[in-house]
Amino acid sequence: MNVQIEPSWKAKLKSEFEKPYFAHIVEHLKTEKQLHKIIYPPGQMIFNAFNSTPFDKVKLMILGQDPYHGPGQAHGLCFSVQKGVPPPPSLVNIFKELQSDIGLPRPSSGDLSKWAAEGVFLLNASLTVRAAEPMSHARIGWAQFTDAVIKTIAEEKQHIVFLLWGKFAQEKAAFIDESKHLVLKAAHPSPLSAHNGFLGCRHFSKANEYLIEKGISPIDWQLD
Repeated sequence: MNVQIEPSWKAKLKSEFEKPYFAHIVEHLKTEKQLHKIIYPPGQMIFNAFNSTPFDKVKLMILGQDPYHGPGQAHGLCFSVQKGVPPPPSLVNIFKELQSDIGLPRPSSGDLSKWAAEGVFLLNASLTVRAAEPMSHARIGWAQFTDAVIKTIAEEKQHIVFLLWGKFAQEKAAFIDESKHLVLKAAHPSPLSAHNGFLGCRHFSKANEYLIEKGISPIDWQLD
């Protein structure tokens, strides 16, 4: 199957693209397109996280659950929105924590592409969603694919920081050897839970302290 994805990831995930479940994902998306369903993000952006952060460049991973399901929002990077789109509530809380943790002012845009270029792998557990229907593609096979992605990073790399926000993301810690990586857990940044431990978690500074300690250049979290 000829998936358009950055070459280093294509090599690492070749076996996944050849499995029956991945063919099922492709067929499901084709069928919905034929039924004139609107799917986010647009096709060329589905693998944006991979294309923006090649395998060898990954230093840190943030895991989201589902792409944004409103028009013009999702562009294949978890928690990120396209330029010109107001930051959704979870992203506003991420920016609040960024400011209180390391003193960066709130960015003018909710586009996190610069983080991706810094080595922050912004993965959603589901890579697509139907418009206005959250979690609508959660059971079409994406979880099997993204679990394989997390396992590949955890098994083949060292000294990666995993930011696992919320119960769903924290379940993926089962795939990660904490003797060779740093796993930081907190509540989800959603307004429903951010005050239960996300705000004040200081994950941005803790991540950089770990990377520096391991001789890896830290993340420049500044977006503007």
